Amino acid sequence: MKQYAPEFPKGNHQNCRTLTELTLDHMPRDGSQGRAQSYRKNSDVWRPGDRADSIYLLLRGQMVEIVSDPQGHEVIVRVIEAGEPFGELCFCGGPTKVRRTTARAVAASEAVEINLDVFTAYLQENRDVLAAFVFTLCIRLADAERRIEVLAHRGAEERLGRLLLHLAASRGQPKAGQADQILLPVSHDELAQMAAMSRPHVTVTMGKLRRRGLVHYERNRPLAVNIEALTKYLLG
Repeated sequence: MKQYAPEFPKGNHQNCRTLTELTLDHMPRDGSQGRAQSYRKNSDVWRPGDRADSIYLLLRGQMVEIVSDPQGHEVIVRVIEAGEPFGELCFCGGPTKVRRTTARAVAASEAVEINLDVFTAYLQENRDVLAAFVFTLCIRLADAERRIEVLAHRGAEERLGRLLLHLAASRGQPKAGQADQILLPVSHDELAQMAAMSRPHVTVTMGKLRRRGLVHYERNRPLAVNIEALTKYLLG
């Protein structure tokens, strides 16, 4: 089988805008790459110790990837939206390795499971897909480094504030008519799991940030983050 090397743009490519992450659009629609499975809310796709021999593409719904300690404390390390791949770490160490995380549906979801060997062969035959997959790995490595930076801060306001800025940059949507306001569809429970903080601690800290005008939230509405004000506050 002929092997291809991805051709990346040379020179100034405007912050990699010419590259795209791996999505469902890169995959054939005939079902030849894998089979779709449905998952109920709060059901697990895999758990620690399961074989890492498949990659997944989320068709609909939302997934989270979680790590936990022996006491059962859980931290969300990634949120997966419809159209995105997950489980890509099956490439690290081969199919004999096992998962160290839990993948869980936080809403009724459907995902395509693709065998590692099948997906590897597809990458070898399609250099555009290979380039997109490599770019996805680069984006997720950068995201992991940002999360480590967030968790390195011990102060509650700084840790939570930096997490909000990171989420705003990666997944936020601008508020209509207010360029400095970013909307995040995230709950206090999810923030607690992402920041490795207790739910009450997050509620108290968010209350402090709200009183300073750095965030605004109401029940059943997205969280609004004032990017400029929060950045200035964290920089002192």
